[in-house]
Amino acid sequence: MPKDDGFEIMAAIDVGSNSLRMIIAQVTSDGQAIPLEDLYKPTQIGKDTFSFGRIQVESIHETCETLKGFNRLMQDYKIKNYRAVSTSGIREAQNREYVLEQIRIRSGLEVEVINNAQERFLMYKAIRNYMSDEKRFSGKGTLIADVRSGGVEISVYSEGSLKFTEYIKVGSLRLREILADLEKRTLDFPSLMEEFIDSRIDSLKSILPEFKIRNFVGLGGELKTIINLCIEKTGDSNRNYIKKDELKKLYSKVHSLTTSQIIDEFGLNRNEAEILLPSVILFNSFLDMTDAEGIYAPMVSLRHGLLAHMADERFDTAGMKEAYDDIASSVWFVGRKYSIDKTHSSYIEKLSLSIFDQMKKIHMLGERERLYLRVAAILHDIGKYVNHNNHDVHSYNIIRFQDIMGFSDRELNLVANIARYHSDEIPNLSHDNYSMLSSRDQIIVSKLAVILRVAEALDISHKQKIEKVEIHKHGKELEFVLWSKEDILLEEWSFSSNSNFFEEVMGNKPVLKQRG
Repeated sequence: MPKDDGFEIMAAIDVGSNSLRMIIAQVTSDGQAIPLEDLYKPTQIGKDTFSFGRIQVESIHETCETLKGFNRLMQDYKIKNYRAVSTSGIREAQNREYVLEQIRIRSGLEVEVINNAQERFLMYKAIRNYMSDEKRFSGKGTLIADVRSGGVEISVYSEGSLKFTEYIKVGSLRLREILADLEKRTLDFPSLMEEFIDSRIDSLKSILPEFKIRNFVGLGGELKTIINLCIEKTGDSNRNYIKKDELKKLYSKVHSLTTSQIIDEFGLNRNEAEILLPSVILFNSFLDMTDAEGIYAPMVSLRHGLLAHMADERFDTAGMKEAYDDIASSVWFVGRKYSIDKTHSSYIEKLSLSIFDQMKKIHMLGERERLYLRVAAILHDIGKYVNHNNHDVHSYNIIRFQDIMGFSDRELNLVANIARYHSDEIPNLSHDNYSMLSSRDQIIVSKLAVILRVAEALDISHKQKIEKVEIHKHGKELEFVLWSKEDILLEEWSFSSNSNFFEEVMGNKPVLKQRG
């Protein structure tokens, strides 16, 4: 089916831990996706990885054959724009490179391994429209729990923006595999599993109350099965909401049953039965941490998020800016944990972005790089939490191990390096953190670092003396016109100390001019 004006046929493939899924959709220029095909095939990938550390040969063969079939269907639709991603099942496998190469050769598909932060971002995209369309979520604290096979992604929205995210390795399938030996040694396996889960999510009990959670959105975790089991008791069909008392009744029921008894009681296959118990325990545990009266279940998934992201990139929708704003909002929560100076960091964020925007024709970087600068500006002083001396190095080390929504490992490393060079030292090939970057990434780091250094120089006093900066190009000089009614001698001195590095990187000599 060929591309038409205002829309395009796209495909999104999720090579998951317990299923292979592909959705083919007609995506319009405003980001709406109209499904044409939605395919599903169970897989043993996650079970293999979580049990043995490696994906077994038989699972590799089955995966390649299924994906080969997906590719044939894509060719029938003449699809050129597709994206295939894999999550924890392949990501954590010791033989993942062999598996990905087999998939590439035998199915013709390039599968990208994404980290938790990227997976979280795509799920955020999947629920974005659902959240914005539902008035009940506006202005209220909302907890989103995405129960996956390998882990649980927790996100909190409040006052219209993303406030907090965290990934916890207590996924439904992972729990089953790591606790499998204990199931044979106890008559009360559900209580043991619940105790293990509580030990992993206990830290959230002190964090979530401050957000006054009134709404709970659930994703994954066999929610469709859970809803169907609740419907059997009530007779209510076509729902995407589970009342608290309904979940409690199901929880009490499965809590007293073995896997074999769950199969007999509810008519489930073994894979569904094994995942049901940890899923119900997890949802019940998170629901108890909120004031919500039940769980909204929009039934969106990673593949829907992939489509939404592809649409945002292809048609440059408003959703991309909204996503970047929410990423920045979640980064502020990270900064707060490390007691950053919010007034100074906010000022540096605003000033850095102003300089970036006015220099677009000089640095020739795009919106994604602008986001790197924004995050680095917010977190540049985070290392002071460890020690004021060499805080730039400490900032690099802290940022490098954060889990920032939507950032790949490479991108997180870029942000860490930008923050690393905001103060005294400049990028140097003798530094391992810099020399290990590709030549292109070294340029990105240096350009953004020098912008951040200039912004930092203009607030070296932390008194926000400068009201506005205008930049004008005159030949090989860049004139920075500073609007300030205060004495900025210290700022002028600090700016001057960065001028040589600025000219070396940007090719233009920076000069200052003050206006009162």
